[in-house]
Amino acid sequence: MGRLDSETPAETSPMMGDNGGIKMKKELGVMNGVAIIVGIIIGSGIFVSPKGVLVYSGSIGLSLIIWALCGLLSMVGALCYAELGTMIPRSGGDFAYIHESFGPLPAFLFIWVALLIIMPTGNAIQALTFAYYILQPIYTTCHPPDDLVRLVAAMVICFLTFINCYNVKWASMVQEIFTGAKIIALIIIIAAGAYVLGTGDFSKYQQPFEGTRLDPGRIALALYSGMFSYAGWNYLNFVVEELQDPFRNLPRAIYISLPLVTIVYLLANVAYFAVLSPHEVLASNAVAVTFGNRMLGAASWLMPFFVACSTFGGLNGGIFASSRLFFVGAREGCLPHALAMINVKRLTPVPSLVFLCFITLCMLATSDVYALINYISFVESLFIMLSTAGLLYLRWKMPDAPRPIKVNIVLPILFLLVCVFLVTFPIYMTPVEVGVACGIILSGVPVYLVCVLWRRNVSCFDALMQSVNNAIQKLSNGVIDTSKMD
Repeated sequence: MGRLDSETPAETSPMMGDNGGIKMKKELGVMNGVAIIVGIIIGSGIFVSPKGVLVYSGSIGLSLIIWALCGLLSMVGALCYAELGTMIPRSGGDFAYIHESFGPLPAFLFIWVALLIIMPTGNAIQALTFAYYILQPIYTTCHPPDDLVRLVAAMVICFLTFINCYNVKWASMVQEIFTGAKIIALIIIIAAGAYVLGTGDFSKYQQPFEGTRLDPGRIALALYSGMFSYAGWNYLNFVVEELQDPFRNLPRAIYISLPLVTIVYLLANVAYFAVLSPHEVLASNAVAVTFGNRMLGAASWLMPFFVACSTFGGLNGGIFASSRLFFVGAREGCLPHALAMINVKRLTPVPSLVFLCFITLCMLATSDVYALINYISFVESLFIMLSTAGLLYLRWKMPDAPRPIKVNIVLPILFLLVCVFLVTFPIYMTPVEVGVACGIILSGVPVYLVCVLWRRNVSCFDALMQSVNNAIQKLSNGVIDTSKMD
């Protein structure tokens, strides 16, 4: 099993690794990084289900506070991850940091859950949401047929996988174009809300804290809903090896993108509540569409279109970033080595992208994928807590290690306490979901023992995996970057 170094790899040719092997190009600048973060964070959440925060907070006032607090927490978390990402300049995000801090088993459990649930389920939800809203203008009087929605979702997953396999610049260009589209949609929402407030209509804000619920468990679940909409603030760390001058551009991208997203989210929610009552927000499955029907008249079709654009960009960013997680996991020996191959012509991780596409398509066979969101939030909070604890542990274990970015010690301590709160309090609010999530995590232990730790002691299994790797290498015209592997 490979070890993650804490030293910065020497700069080489954009096509050559440290030992002369193939590696991915450093093609992403600071604005590409901003587009990736903003494009992934602003997905379907702000358009479709801001009511999740309102359900648990109980009032408009506390709901807006939760949205602002989630933005602040995302900013603090991103800065902590910036220290980790520049101290351990490897793609893979949490996997790399947990591996360096606590060893291979906890890192494998993270990548196991990400492989099984987090990444493919999140991408499948984005694809299904895209399909539903792109078809809605056609089926104006009824819901689109379920099979057609799945077919369109499968087509967009395959199309974006092809784009990501073919050219990194194409993938980042798609991200930038659709990030612009979703920002335009939010500007329309914010402008419409400002128009209503500009006419002096503050009727929805007369009693902003009426119905507030301050139970710690409900606050934690409200934060879950908000943080779910901010999900993706740490995804740039998955592709840090492809970021130009990461020591400078990683924090710059964070400083630009997170405040931008927070301000946009706050203004969008202010606009929603200026037009819609809390009861109308809670009754809507797509708040932006309800808002558009109320404010845009004949142009109300723009909202489904922009929601589709938003989820298209979010799906593209999710495919781009999450495939790199599996690429790094394979490179470190936690997944089959075939997933660490790079196409020698395109310099993209084709096997990892195709594998992720297949798992995501399998998720489309389940109509109730949304139920898995309850598990995703707990699992993500748990492993983010572990990564943050790793930052503090490495401060003690390796105090003299190079840290191009070093945040004030108060920030990781504060963020760790928040993560503990988010992991602990939902246990008594949603014990079944937490229990199932823990069961899925622990199911990775025997898989690790058999497929990773003892693999080389089982000659027939090792020979089978070698044959599979050879076949995939030929099909994908790929070469493994062995510079970080045993």
